[in-house]
Amino acid sequence: MKAINAIRMGGEDVLPLVEGGKGVAISNGVTAGHWAASGGAGTLSAVNSDSYDDDGRPIPQVYHAKTRRDRHEELVAYGIQGGIEQARRAHDIAGGRGRIHMNILWEMGGAERVATGILEGAKGLINGITCGAGMPYRLSEIAERFGVHYYPIVSSGRAFGALWKRAYHKAAALLGGVVYEDPWLAGGHNGLSNSEDPTKPEAPMPRVIALRRLMREFGLGETPIIMAGGVWWLEEWEDWIDNPDLGPVAFQFGTRPLLTRESPISEAWKRRLLTLKEGDVFLNRFSPTGFYSSAVNNSFIQELRGRNERQIAYLGEPIGELTAEFGVGPRKRIVYVTPTDRDRALTWERAGFTEALRTPDSTLIFVTPEKAREILADQVACMACLSQCRFSNWSQHTEDHTNGRKADPRSFCIQKTLQDIAHGDGDEVLDNNLMFSGHNGYRFASDPFYSNGFIPTVKQLVERILTGR
Repeated sequence: MKAINAIRMGGEDVLPLVEGGKGVAISNGVTAGHWAASGGAGTLSAVNSDSYDDDGRPIPQVYHAKTRRDRHEELVAYGIQGGIEQARRAHDIAGGRGRIHMNILWEMGGAERVATGILEGAKGLINGITCGAGMPYRLSEIAERFGVHYYPIVSSGRAFGALWKRAYHKAAALLGGVVYEDPWLAGGHNGLSNSEDPTKPEAPMPRVIALRRLMREFGLGETPIIMAGGVWWLEEWEDWIDNPDLGPVAFQFGTRPLLTRESPISEAWKRRLLTLKEGDVFLNRFSPTGFYSSAVNNSFIQELRGRNERQIAYLGEPIGELTAEFGVGPRKRIVYVTPTDRDRALTWERAGFTEALRTPDSTLIFVTPEKAREILADQVACMACLSQCRFSNWSQHTEDHTNGRKADPRSFCIQKTLQDIAHGDGDEVLDNNLMFSGHNGYRFASDPFYSNGFIPTVKQLVERILTGR
């Protein structure tokens, strides 16, 4: 394997190894601190970070307010408090080595307020801020205000070009790097555009070369590009190292740091990672963000798939082929569906899926009474964790705080399920919640590094990455 040399990132020489930020308490100050202490760039998540009680236990993020607007304020306060605490932990563990980055999702509810609140409360502790999940035009302004470097996450040169021309050219000196997150390989939410086919992956190198060409036009030939998604063994990326067409490149590891001793995920989750098979990670579009996302195809995902498959179109009056009467709700109010769809609906009802829920697209989905009650309860309990949410119809951008559409029962409360899997334990928790993973997650089972259930420390993982297989 080629030697891995330090590169200049954020004003310092560091190993070109970056810990990928994973939201809702998964990448925290401990993992980020140890990654930085090993010489790379550690990344703590600023997405609903944990804070702790006097005994070191995570404080449950319980919402007491009556309205979702007020619950949103509670959420922002939790996020700022937790982010500051995680930054302090990361800084203490790193001991001045490496870099400490903070990751935030631009489409997170109150993202700007949370980011500025953490940076104000943790001055001097955070070296950089990474941001994706949307088009974070104001990221450079936030970075300038606090004198930290910024690292936008993009999935194409076109996206970076738009960000640069609109805002980033005004703060070029603080652009620490550009994260290219491959939309077909990365875990969590993916930046697939409407023009890209989720079933037809494109090789990352031509896309990254196109990004570098554009960056060179902007005078950014020496600004690192951080390759995120699909990185496991660096010898598989040797043609990227010291490649003049690519320029300075670092590699981001999102999935592998999950399986370390310092990782805060449950022991059951760690054991499950060791059993994943190729194909177990499913690219789906169930997220309330509207983005594609990659997650383990467990019972949670399968229920969502079934929910969306048990779906038929309806109208309030007979038009075209929609002529068959069908009763919806406790009062059996008549809507019109096709005769074939009526037969399908009756079959689903006989199987126990007796509740027909209306979607914003004039369709009905069929679920059990228990699931219908859960969906309604989750929608009512919304704490506005996203800037816009199709599941609850929240929007922070409008005067009435709605997105103008009906709440969509085909999706789910992402805050609830990510909190549950982050803080719960056991197979039932893993089966019935959203378990994000990169598509390389199945490689834990075949990589000899993890033989006999071995779980490394962060330091051991970084050493292994540097020395190869």
